[in-house]
Amino acid sequence: MIGNLSENAAKWGRSRLRITVRTPPDRLVLRIEDDGPGLSPDQAPRALMRGARLDELGAPGAGLGLAIVADLAALHGGELRLERSDLGGLAAVLDLPA
Repeated sequence: MIGNLSENAAKWGRSRLRITVRTPPDRLVLRIEDDGPGLSPDQAPRALMRGARLDELGAPGAGLGLAIVADLAALHGGELRLERSDLGGLAAVLDLPA
């Protein structure tokens, strides 16, 4: 999961990537952010759908990675959220039980 999210951030980010880890009680929250184009609030749910590609002309990919990460997070009792980063791009937040 971490590999896919960090690879996406490196692929889409322009020059900045930030990874933060928080450990609130009984949780592990990993936030991977970039300064790329990001997603609009209405694009985020579609980006988590298996096979969804929001840009057919951009970086190569099959549109499976985020959906697989979301599925794996759910299997572990967690979730993947896609938010706007204050770096300007996407923040992928992986929230898992500890």
